[in-house]
Amino acid sequence: MFRIRTRNRAAVRTARATAAAGLALAALTGVAPASADALSVGSGSVGSGSVHSVSDGSVSVGSAPDGRDARSARPASVSGKARVSYAFSPDDEIWFTVDARAKPYSRPLPGTKAPDGLPTDAVGTIRYSHRVAATGAVYSAEAAVDCLSTGGPVATLTAVVTTSDIGNANERIGLSVYQGSGRDGDRLGFSWGVANLDMGPDQQPYQPVVGTCMAPAPFAPVVRGGFTVHHVELEAPKTPGR
Repeated sequence: MFRIRTRNRAAVRTARATAAAGLALAALTGVAPASADALSVGSGSVGSGSVHSVSDGSVSVGSAPDGRDARSARPASVSGKARVSYAFSPDDEIWFTVDARAKPYSRPLPGTKAPDGLPTDAVGTIRYSHRVAATGAVYSAEAAVDCLSTGGPVATLTAVVTTSDIGNANERIGLSVYQGSGRDGDRLGFSWGVANLDMGPDQQPYQPVVGTCMAPAPFAPVVRGGFTVHHVELEAPKTPGR
């Protein structure tokens, strides 16, 4: 899995992060923060529950909740463990373990039209490892889930790296998961694999900050193991007087 770095990457990423977060808040809450301080979001708690067993390929679809007081008893979730085939490193062994569940409105956004947070707020853990066939070296990382969105058998989720062998701690990563059925197998995409590339002011390439719930299409086929996507419709906020 390749990564592109430049000397001024930290400065560029900071500026991009501020701009991206501001745009996201403006779109979702109708409020454009005046400073980076206004973009701070509570980290929330992270559950480290065990990985669920892989299903038989069926997709479980929850009923649409009618407001927060009538939310589904089972939240949207993605779980499983799988080895994927990565076209740029076909001989390498790459594994992803996902245990994520929605926890709507759990990351407050004070001072906006979404003071309780967003319907895509989530908790959980992502773990991934990459064994390089040519050298036998193994690199791994773990990340805390902060966002999850689902649509039928597809999900996108993001997480902030907490521990890493490759020096990307505190970065947000994006994953997409497709739960296949029949001959159409599971697939997974990851933000640093084939996308998320931009040019800085110095015309040098770098990888921008990943926004919450942003991920590429699930491009890598699963060759062992699999994932379960449990879809639940997004939950509308409970607004007084509505």
